[in-house]
Amino acid sequence: MNEYKGIWIIGEQKEGIIQSITYELLARALELKGSRAHEISIVIFGNIHDAELKKIRNVNADYLLQINDRRVDYFLPEPYANILYDLVQKRRPEIIIGGATSSGRTIMPLVATRCRTGLTADCTKLEFEEKTGHLLQSRPAIGGNIMATIKCADNRPQMATVRPKSFSSKLKTSEKILEIITMVPEEKLFSSSVKRIKFTPISENSSNIQESDVIAAGGRGLKKKENFKLINRLAALLGGCAGATRDAVDRGWAAYPQQIGLSGKTVSPKLYFCAGVSGSVQHLAGIKTAANIIAVNNDCEAQIFKIADLGIAADLFELLPLLIEKIEKSRKSVNDKNFSGAEHE
Repeated sequence: MNEYKGIWIIGEQKEGIIQSITYELLARALELKGSRAHEISIVIFGNIHDAELKKIRNVNADYLLQINDRRVDYFLPEPYANILYDLVQKRRPEIIIGGATSSGRTIMPLVATRCRTGLTADCTKLEFEEKTGHLLQSRPAIGGNIMATIKCADNRPQMATVRPKSFSSKLKTSEKILEIITMVPEEKLFSSSVKRIKFTPISENSSNIQESDVIAAGGRGLKKKENFKLINRLAALLGGCAGATRDAVDRGWAAYPQQIGLSGKTVSPKLYFCAGVSGSVQHLAGIKTAANIIAVNNDCEAQIFKIADLGIAADLFELLPLLIEKIEKSRKSVNDKNFSGAEHE
């Protein structure tokens, strides 16, 4: 296995914009590189805008392997898997890290199967085993009640997907400029049994929940679907997104893309405001990197209060309408002042 070397991260782009998961994965790779001398390569499918290339050129990686063909601007499982597997066979990386995103969760198992190697999904921690150099891949298991650490001792490459927002994407720039290598795949690698006909985005309310700086979330304590409008209204007033627990989604009060937790999405907003959320282990795992957590619950012993920066023991049906009213009045007052000032100009 000595011929395998280097760390690859599978970056992602959308309409030419490099997605934040790319920088999160790179931060993970750089942390690993700190303990061992590994070259780091970023693999990205599709065209990237020039401004985006400038942003990524000084991030302390070694290579950018860019598959720049219009046929991979949008994700299709078979061409992506074919091309990535072909690259792996030719360049033989020791470690491949992808995001636990819809595309990462699709392409990584396909490639791992062809490589006859292991894959650990939804990792929250990666480190090297001191004596052997094997990659130790840790992830929540048994409903999030324990952390399992897995290693692939006998096969290469070692492969893992990482939960988005489980690690900081902040990177220090360096004077080193990565080398951009444009890859030209063979025509046969574009073979696919499916084709992209059209793309219908999910609702704006839930599509950007992982990118939102502010999230207002509700749980089972809201009691019925009609009451979830309090969460939607508060999220709108705060300029953020509405989120939900698995219980709320299972009851049909919110859509699955809004689900936060181990079985949903991991989020890392500047403000996470939740009401009627008890704080199950699964849900807490999805919000542990939030900068500030404010929780409202009428149960003083609720688990959510153990991690909240501010806990409010109150009846949410009394507090939320008052809070919404106060914010609306404050907004109206500001708008009235702005309007009055404009009239006198």
